[in-house]
Amino acid sequence: MTDVTPALSVDRINVYFDSFHALKSASIDVAPGESYGLVGESGSGKSTLLRAVAGLAPLDSGEIRIDGKKLTTPRNKEFFRTVQMVFQDPYGSLHPRQTIDRLLLEPLAIHGLADTEQRIIRALDEVGLGSGFRFRYPHQLSGGQRQRIAIARALIIEPRILLLDEPTSALDASVQAEVLNLLEQVRKDRNLTFVMVSHDLAVITHMCERLAVMRNGEIVEKLRSEDLVSGNIHSDYTKTLMRASEGFRR
Repeated sequence: MTDVTPALSVDRINVYFDSFHALKSASIDVAPGESYGLVGESGSGKSTLLRAVAGLAPLDSGEIRIDGKKLTTPRNKEFFRTVQMVFQDPYGSLHPRQTIDRLLLEPLAIHGLADTEQRIIRALDEVGLGSGFRFRYPHQLSGGQRQRIAIARALIIEPRILLLDEPTSALDASVQAEVLNLLEQVRKDRNLTFVMVSHDLAVITHMCERLAVMRNGEIVEKLRSEDLVSGNIHSDYTKTLMRASEGFRR
């Protein structure tokens, strides 16, 4: 990291669900414009960390800062103009009785943004769908198209940080590649900051410059993606993940 103020700083946060210690003094710093990965097996705490940033998981202790400013609880409207989240299930995150037009209009109305017509058309074009999808319902779309709508909804208010919680794991392999390429292009075009959760090490090394490996709510190792590819790692748990990951079989 340089002396530049991190776009996102998570400092020794702890999260409990009743007596279960879900996050244990977890800390990461993500630079502006960086794509940062969180990997680990199911239940390791990576999605909980994203949800804690978004204000969807209760913070017991520690601090979360955006551009050096400590976040308030509950999150205010300014936070959601800056940070948006894309969830794993593209169907579950879209209201089934609302048209795509209505789904995209809602965040614009909440934040009082004008030029709604132009923004909706531009958002659909940006994710490769076009205005012909405006008045369809989620059930009329494929899984990949629904996830593109979820991405368009997150982007439409022009945030600077995207939290991506396994954004392609519910999609077929060929569609996964299309959505990942879309996300990569959007990040370059808009100079966005990403924090991406995935259990797939190949996806993380393709999309992210740096990553944190999580186990049982703790961060056990931080490294660069190139170190992961070259095998320059120290944690036995990370080595086990590599052996278990199809993309890293030698």
